[in-house]
Amino acid sequence: MTPAELAADGCDTAVLTIESPSADAPRISLDRPHSARLEDLSRGDQSGRAWEARIRAGVMPGPVAVRVQFPGAPPATAAISVLPVAADSAGDGTPDFLRLQSRGDIEAFRRWFTFLAEAQYFQDPARRPAEIDDCAALIRYAYREALHAHDSAWAQSAALPLVPAFDSVEQYQYPYTPLGAALFRVAGGAYQPADAGGPAFAQFADAETLWHRNTYFIGRDLTRALPGDLLFFRQPTGHMAFHSMIYLGESQLRPDSHRYVLYHTGPDGSNPGEIRRWTVAELQHYPEPEWRPVDSNPAFLGVYRWNILRKVDLLR
Repeated sequence: MTPAELAADGCDTAVLTIESPSADAPRISLDRPHSARLEDLSRGDQSGRAWEARIRAGVMPGPVAVRVQFPGAPPATAAISVLPVAADSAGDGTPDFLRLQSRGDIEAFRRWFTFLAEAQYFQDPARRPAEIDDCAALIRYAYREALHAHDSAWAQSAALPLVPAFDSVEQYQYPYTPLGAALFRVAGGAYQPADAGGPAFAQFADAETLWHRNTYFIGRDLTRALPGDLLFFRQPTGHMAFHSMIYLGESQLRPDSHRYVLYHTGPDGSNPGEIRRWTVAELQHYPEPEWRPVDSNPAFLGVYRWNILRKVDLLR
């Protein structure tokens, strides 16, 4: 194994060289799939007697045993250590191991996040998760579920009207990170090793905390928004000072030529509120100007993007 240690950042890789007279490919398994995974297996030379397995680190630190077996032969094992990391290249409180690095993972997150939010708009309100009761709750739900492994068990528990055949994020799957179920940054400051398992992260975050601690500013021009970005508003009056919306882009459930924005109105007295979906053009001409996502509206804070989409290589 070269090297014998990897950083638990979801990116670091090692190569295991395997020599055998067998012409068959080996079967390889890892005992801690959230600490490391097999990324690729190929022949190492022209003799056909060597194989190279590329092992990619996950984000959960710990020792990993790699089991190699050829047909008709006893298994062999190799060991690799996945070491904890605590880098925060942006100093925004989000550890780099949570920042999605591959284009495939970024696109997978965007597809799932926007699909899951939009699916709740078309879902019978009686069948929606009870937790979705305001704008931040809808966002928290879609964010958490977008980072799951979307296997058959998840599909059954999600109770969606349909489940798309999208790839899942590979770098990590909720809740298998050093932060566990605590997804959202709720305290100021850069990430520190003590933040894992501490009070700096929580499962709950209101709209203000999502804005201030978990996203970064893109601009006040809606043409810069990408699917999965968030729009934030701060109103001087009303029962909700901070409000958030999801920029969907084009609909994944009922495609047409329009771009959409989705949000939950939140409760108002005895009224539980509702999920609304507007085209960008409709929202830009909304009857109440304080809710228009335009630069001239002082209540519009702008377009924001999730910290986990701020790639490490762009910060160095």
